[in-house]
Amino acid sequence: MYNYYNPYLYWPNTLMYNHNPNYRKQHIALKDYGPEPFVIDIEEAAEQNNNFRTALWTGKHLQLTLMSINVGEDIGLEMHPDVDQFIYIEEGQGMVQMGNSRTNLDFQKRVFENFALMIPAGKWHNLINIGYKPLKLYSIYAPPQHPHGTVHKTKKDADLSTT
Repeated sequence: MYNYYNPYLYWPNTLMYNHNPNYRKQHIALKDYGPEPFVIDIEEAAEQNNNFRTALWTGKHLQLTLMSINVGEDIGLEMHPDVDQFIYIEEGQGMVQMGNSRTNLDFQKRVFENFALMIPAGKWHNLINIGYKPLKLYSIYAPPQHPHGTVHKTKKDADLSTT
């Protein structure tokens, strides 16, 4: 393979793509790998996750969680005063609501696969699954929002952990 950045450096036998037809079918152990260096096929991990919430990587300043929201369920109306949040929809469809107070969610938008949501700190928000299959997503919090290793199998488990 030719190195365009340094034409004097040549990488022989370097695979550019994984040509294994079974690659996407490999099982990924879903656990918290932070704060060690980590690389993962995030699409495959998000689609494989069946827990309501699984912390996949927790560092000092950032956290990656996977979520699977069942049909008709939601994340739950919440607000993080000091945490910015990024959500990426891998599969399914939902309705995102945001606003400055829990009673004034004046921002509302339908979201689908490949949509990204940016939720500023201090914004009330909710994401509702309005589709016909689980809503699969990953969420990045900065700074971390949940304890290292958090796994909530169901929304009820998540609600119980906050009380």
